Amino acid sequence: MNKNKTIIIFLILGLIIAGLIGYDVYLNAHRKLIQTTNITKTEKEVTITDQGIAESVNKLYDATVIVELQEKEQVVGWGSGFVYKVDGDVAYVITNYHVTEGYDKALIEFTNGETVEGTVVGGDEYTDVSVVKIPSNKVIQTANIGKSADTKLGDTVFAIGTPVSMNFKFSVTRGILSGKDRLMSMSSKNSGYSFNTASSESWYINLLQIDASINSGNSGGPLANSNGEVIGITNSKLSSSSIENIGFAIPIEDVLNIVEQVLTNGKVERPFLGASLANVDAAIYQGIIPEDTDVEGTVVASVQDGSAIAKAGIKAGDIITKFGDYKTSNYMYLKYYLYRYKVGDKVTITYIRDGKEHTTEVTLEKKS
Repeated sequence: MNKNKTIIIFLILGLIIAGLIGYDVYLNAHRKLIQTTNITKTEKEVTITDQGIAESVNKLYDATVIVELQEKEQVVGWGSGFVYKVDGDVAYVITNYHVTEGYDKALIEFTNGETVEGTVVGGDEYTDVSVVKIPSNKVIQTANIGKSADTKLGDTVFAIGTPVSMNFKFSVTRGILSGKDRLMSMSSKNSGYSFNTASSESWYINLLQIDASINSGNSGGPLANSNGEVIGITNSKLSSSSIENIGFAIPIEDVLNIVEQVLTNGKVERPFLGASLANVDAAIYQGIIPEDTDVEGTVVASVQDGSAIAKAGIKAGDIITKFGDYKTSNYMYLKYYLYRYKVGDKVTITYIRDGKEHTTEVTLEKKS
């Protein structure tokens, strides 16, 4: 090999080595750039710890009871409830009206298995609230009362009750508050005490919506907030193959309004208008109002002589469109808003007669 060829070979090798070194420098620089870019895009780490609500449940658990109905010493039905308060030798249990309806006595079972006979003091079908009086010597715990008005959508809630069978005594279910101020159509127990009926025995009830599991037997049990305070009593759920976890509870404020009336007077005294009411379409069908009537309201089908509504000048065929400040698009709305008032209250009624709007004032009376 001559000298010139040797020089050329070394030059070629030198270029190859230099190229390799340069490529390696490029790769290292690119890696650093990638690493730097990845660091700037690292997401913030979030740690979520959920240790459950055991402490909150403990604050309420032993105040919860089973309300058993018996015939000839045999249990024929049951619901749930809770000890509201102790007053000397007696204590008061709150449950649903549809649990105790038709019974004067109920057997109350506590979480420790002890039982005591209770007497149904009274209740109210329209709000589905009942009060049972028991001796206080067996009471383990009384419930702490909260405020449903202070709750927000998405707040944690839990229910305690005995669903389905006695194998599931004092079960705890947890969920969130899914909705407030749900006006749901209800009917009496004789009609199955269900939603969405259209009979004259139907009415609206204001409820809290929850997704905590509610089943038969939970009725009357407490619904509590995350601090273990009762904010309502469970009373119903929507049931269908296409529906899951839509349960309802009566706000505790509405419950206590009824309870205090029962404890004070032994009953709930509601205002009475003294009129038969109908929806517009039904009144047209019955010939009470003309077929071409195009008004949203509640039709007065008939009026009792001497009643509160008669004294206010309302006649059969009048269409009530507002009761106080509330619109009454059908008779169930009118009934619901009527029951928000008390005997003796004065209420302005807006109504349509012969196509013209009028107002009058009614003084609410009790049923004679």
